[in-house]
Amino acid sequence: RVPPPRALTTTSRAPRRGGGRGGSPPPRRGAVTSAPGSRRPGRGAIEAAQAGVRQVLLDFQRRFAKAPPGGRGAVLDGRDIGTIVCPDAHVKLFVTASLPVRASRRLRELRERGAAVIHSTVLRDMKERDARDSERDVAPLRPAVDAYVIDTSDLDPDTVLAVALAC
Repeated sequence: RVPPPRALTTTSRAPRRGGGRGGSPPPRRGAVTSAPGSRRPGRGAIEAAQAGVRQVLLDFQRRFAKAPPGGRGAVLDGRDIGTIVCPDAHVKLFVTASLPVRASRRLRELRERGAAVIHSTVLRDMKERDARDSERDVAPLRPAVDAYVIDTSDLDPDTVLAVALAC
């Protein structure tokens, strides 16, 4: 089983920096190693799993992917981007790492923001969110069958970027 966290999907045919087939430039260096948001990332995910909210978000994400600001393509980041939101995207990256590595990265990120958190709480919250997202009926977390899976557990940001550009 692939450890879950993020799917990054490009939706444009525009050339990427560094060559390769379609898509926008990959996210900036830090985006492949940290999860944005607050200390409890699962709260928004719970609301998004509710059908009405989920549909509004889905419609918005699909419109954005088809017509992003500036019209030069988009990189979308989320747990169901490649499977539900943009299943026909030209390039799909499923960026992941082991749960302990992700928890350590998240802990460091939160502490850099001044949050008073402990490792066991961050690890527990992430484990619960992964289970909830993987087991939900609507848009469960999983890599798209045609996604490039990039496990960043043992990779530095520059290597992750190089791997992403090679996809």
